[in-house]
Amino acid sequence: QVQLVETGGGLVQAGDSLRLSCAASGRTFNPYYMGWFRRAPGKEPDFVAAVHYSGGIAYYADSVKGRFTISRDTAKKGVYLQMNSLKPEDTATYYCAATYRANRWDQVDAYNFWGQGTQVTVSS
Repeated sequence: QVQLVETGGGLVQAGDSLRLSCAASGRTFNPYYMGWFRRAPGKEPDFVAAVHYSGGIAYYADSVKGRFTISRDTAKKGVYLQMNSLKPEDTATYYCAATYRANRWDQVDAYNFWGQGTQVTVSS
């Protein structure tokens, strides 16, 4: 069974940066995509970014493009989200996820495994 654990959340001010990490453990880990999603209170989860696990091609939501960078380290079975120029509207619980599907990398229901989430709060 795959387990995902996120770290790196916290309370920051607008304009600051944070780096989220996600560590995978369990059986042989070779998903098609790794993704980051976020969920603000009272809202549905939103796609943030995804990376093709073996090839490294990245995809971003328009709201974070140019500010966030997703990366992965296959040797460490890790995926990362560098978040720069944070805004109050980025406040949410951020979740790391893995999918063995070859498409729909921006869809919540395409992902098979999820972490427990890490809180990011951006004050104005």
